[in-house]
Amino acid sequence: MIVLNDAGATEAVGARLAAIVRAGDVVTLSGPLGAGKTSIARGFLAELGLKEEAPSPTFAIVQPYAPPETRLAVMHVDLYRIDDPHEIDELGLDEAQTDSVLLVEWPERAPGRWPDALALSLDFAPHGGRALTVTAPAAWEGRWPLT
Repeated sequence: MIVLNDAGATEAVGARLAAIVRAGDVVTLSGPLGAGKTSIARGFLAELGLKEEAPSPTFAIVQPYAPPETRLAVMHVDLYRIDDPHEIDELGLDEAQTDSVLLVEWPERAPGRWPDALALSLDFAPHGGRALTVTAPAAWEGRWPLT
């Protein structure tokens, strides 16, 4: 577990993550409302070159970014409003994954869909800040943990 003391530290995790991702990667972000999922996404997208603040894609569900706006193509996905995992098939994420990074908030709405994802889970730390737990599958060997 990594303790993130403030929003800046949470965004910094996203920025450091942006330095190691490549097309085809999936990063999932889990945690309760307000835990910092979108803060990680904002740090990630800013490091990839996004000039404006990234909005939460809660209502759009998928917010795409592509060069020259960002260094890599990214699909920022928020599955919060998805009720049936079959609805995800209609989003075109499988096709997009071949040449994009998928950054997926609320992945528990699609259990088992991305087994090779780097899974980041945030929660509220007992004394303030956020607690980050990371599950890194074999596909991330040599890239995680961040150094």
